[in-house]
Amino acid sequence: MEMSERNVGDVKVVAIKGDLDTTTAPDAEAYLKDAVEHGARKLVLNLQKLDYTSSAGLRVFLATAKQVQAAGGTMRVCCLNETVDEIFDSSGFSSILDVSKTEEEARAAF
Repeated sequence: MEMSERNVGDVKVVAIKGDLDTTTAPDAEAYLKDAVEHGARKLVLNLQKLDYTSSAGLRVFLATAKQVQAAGGTMRVCCLNETVDEIFDSSGFSSILDVSKTEEEARAAF
């Protein structure tokens, strides 16, 4: 798994690439926690290149969303590929998290 970030105005966009599972989830959670602790209040997770997420990865998304919300911000996810979209739908995360089709839609929704 690889993670990268960039700022677009006041929105922090974090792209996740590869597999998010029990092996990589702790690193992803630490990375995202650090971003929030350093001021990310408008956070977009771009999952376009996320090949797979397990329940451990879903927990990372939920924990990050709660952390951002507790800090007075909002997290959105975008660009789900077919595999990840199916995982989000079957787990109910499509209705729990704010999901956008494109990164532009996610950023514009703040």
